[in-house]
Amino acid sequence: MTWLVYLLECSDGTFYAGITNRLEHRLAAHNSGEGARYTRSRRPVVLLATQPHPDRSEASKAEARLKKLPRTLKLAFFTGDPDLDNLI
Repeated sequence: MTWLVYLLECSDGTFYAGITNRLEHRLAAHNSGEGARYTRSRRPVVLLATQPHPDRSEASKAEARLKKLPRTLKLAFFTGDPDLDNLI
């Protein structure tokens, strides 16, 4: 089963990062107000990017690296830019 790290843009312009193995279901949950507490008051959310991982553990590690990045570099995380590894 493939796990995904995903990046959302909320209606207030902020980013939200998470992991899932059921992307469409998770996006529906975020947009219905049943997702993460952070996104409940910032709907609707828009999917900006995803990155596949072989298992939950790897997806969680990638999510942690993503969350450490400044906002200006979060989208670049999904391009696989090797220079980002020096910043994390």
